[in-house]
Amino acid sequence: MTESKQLKKKSLFRLDAYVLLFCILLLCALATYVVPTGEFDRVKNGNVTTVVPGSYHAVEPNPTGFIEFFTAIQTGMVKGAPIIFLVLFTGGALAVLDKTGALNAAILTMVRKLGNREWLLVILITSVFSVLGTLGVIVNSVIAFVPLGIMIARAMKMDAIFGVALIYLGVYAGFNTTIAFPGTLGLSQEIAELPLFSGIGYRTIIYVTFVIVTILYIGRYARKVRQNKSILGGELFPSDSGSTTMEVDTKNVDFTTRHKLILAFTGIVLIGFIVCTILFKWDVNEMSGIFIFIAIGVGLLNKMSGNDIAKTFLKGCQGLIYGALIVGMARAVTVILEDGKFLDTIVYGLATILEPLSPMAGAIGMFLGSAGLHFLISSGSGEAVMLMPLLAPLADLMGITRQVAVEALMLGEGVVNCINPTSGVLMSILAMSGISYGKWLKFMLPLTAVWTVLSIVFIVIGVLINWGPY
Repeated sequence: MTESKQLKKKSLFRLDAYVLLFCILLLCALATYVVPTGEFDRVKNGNVTTVVPGSYHAVEPNPTGFIEFFTAIQTGMVKGAPIIFLVLFTGGALAVLDKTGALNAAILTMVRKLGNREWLLVILITSVFSVLGTLGVIVNSVIAFVPLGIMIARAMKMDAIFGVALIYLGVYAGFNTTIAFPGTLGLSQEIAELPLFSGIGYRTIIYVTFVIVTILYIGRYARKVRQNKSILGGELFPSDSGSTTMEVDTKNVDFTTRHKLILAFTGIVLIGFIVCTILFKWDVNEMSGIFIFIAIGVGLLNKMSGNDIAKTFLKGCQGLIYGALIVGMARAVTVILEDGKFLDTIVYGLATILEPLSPMAGAIGMFLGSAGLHFLISSGSGEAVMLMPLLAPLADLMGITRQVAVEALMLGEGVVNCINPTSGVLMSILAMSGISYGKWLKFMLPLTAVWTVLSIVFIVIGVLINWGPY
């Protein structure tokens, strides 16, 4: 390979996340001048607004102008504010917690006890977070836990990709195969007129299979890192990472009573948040507030002054500005697509293509179509309210059960969640950890391919067994 080609390949794999999203924004803006515009009528059922099948009609084009292109970025920042502040406040709270030394001491104690048995750690952490993901307890808020994975990876002498995968893929292996999350599965089943969380037996088999495959993949990558085959090369923790400013001292550190008290307080507050998420539907806004509370409580337990807590918290926020604002850039893509009024045209075209297919081909087509649309509609619930009203009657016409149609939608958006450049959560995590999108793709594409094959197999089985409502 020539030197120029090597440099070109290197620059591609280190393309800045903001530059990548700006290019995507530009392509979407240009598409508003080319793609035919149209809309479905929409009807509100309770708190859910869905499209009306058969109501698609052409509307006046609304191409993105020069000023509108740049104001879309600001609008994206405003709409992404809840997650942006979650990222910032996570950095602030972790900076205060890191200053106490409690987290360092706990991680080193755990690593010393585990030795080189990273398989055990991968199984435990990935399994726990997958449960939280499949129940929808932690989805967008996974951002708050990724720095913990980075710190564990540092202590184990792994790399940033391993640290991110440990937490992020744990949550999304569960969320992508959700068995009881009202926000996506429950909403889709409600639109499809299926009993809430019906089909849980078969979905549990899918969930367990995905988690096992993910654990094996992360464990295999950990072994490669041990063999000095990290995708990140010699730069295991890229220097531009906000989260890596929180170092893990690799020397022996005493795990004191104060450390235990600080971590117990933090753990109880986070468990309380999880409980309130289930009982009171707490989400990102409440978690942002929780991290302010944790920072104050941890600081006081460590006998820090008010000024010291504030300065440390703000310094932690500053370290994650790069990772926070990327959420707004990703959200700006949705702003342009919605204002350009051509998303409905794409959905209508998909439904038209699927209608004449056989049941088997149609079910697989639903899965592939959902996966493709998720690059444009990065919200799972948003895709459900747009696509499910069309897929449900389409499934009836094609001889596919509605349960299979729902799962095709769930798995379709699920398999691309972790490679989707318009996902604010993914791009924020990559920015926080300093991993370029290209290198993440190099790590993630083989697992995405395995997830895709598994999804098609399970969908085909669903068609063959005529998977019904229960």
